[in-house]
Amino acid sequence: MNLTRVFAIIVRHLYLYQRSLPRLIEIFYWPTLDLLLWGFVALYLSNIPGEAARVASLLVGALILYDVFLRSTLGVSVTFLEEPWTRNLVNLFVSPLTTLEYLAGIIAVSLIKTTAAVVAMALLGWLLYAFNILTIGPALVPFIIALLLFGWASGIFATAIILRYGLSAEILAWGLAFLIQPLSAVYYPVTVLPPALQYIAYALPTTYIFEGMRLVRDTGEIPIQHLFWAFGLDAIYLALALVFFGWIFTLARRKGLLMQME
Repeated sequence: MNLTRVFAIIVRHLYLYQRSLPRLIEIFYWPTLDLLLWGFVALYLSNIPGEAARVASLLVGALILYDVFLRSTLGVSVTFLEEPWTRNLVNLFVSPLTTLEYLAGIIAVSLIKTTAAVVAMALLGWLLYAFNILTIGPALVPFIIALLLFGWASGIFATAIILRYGLSAEILAWGLAFLIQPLSAVYYPVTVLPPALQYIAYALPTTYIFEGMRLVRDTGEIPIQHLFWAFGLDAIYLALALVFFGWIFTLARRKGLLMQME
């Protein structure tokens, strides 16, 4: 892997955000809107005696953490979409750039965008609702890493589908993360789901992550078993996504699909 070419991909996309106010707004607008909406719900619940105050805190925390997954997914798929939107896809892949170098570059861009959005949400949560996500402690780090890995796997999968079926499938770039959300036990225990859906939920790393974070919040202990399942499933999905993308990319080159996307 040539790190110079990876760095070139990163710089290419950072220049886009440096010179485009709408792109910058897109990074912060939707996270801020979600935080305001659920933050007001949390404020309402916090005034109800009993368990509602604890639930309110969990809602805001879960929203910020889910945005790690959402932003990392969008960071990969939407960053890829910048290429056909600007008619630059063929230019990239007639260069010596390899598929792995390109993926490494857009994953790095995804990490930068995710960090910016989540830091902004955490600061707003603290300023507006006195919610400090850092009170969760060191357990926060492995769960965030697990969310990032699954987000990248989802983004690579969505990108492969778009590459195969063209821009008509670009809705998947935004829709995949929201399709997974109801099954991920983000705001409620997985036991709330119907039994048939629970089997699907337990096949997702996000379920173990959010169930584990609730256990950390309630007991103060890190649930090692949940982390084991989360990282194990992450490794499987990331490997499958990379293999799938490599296969689709080879197919796209052979059938001339790259030129059809411009």
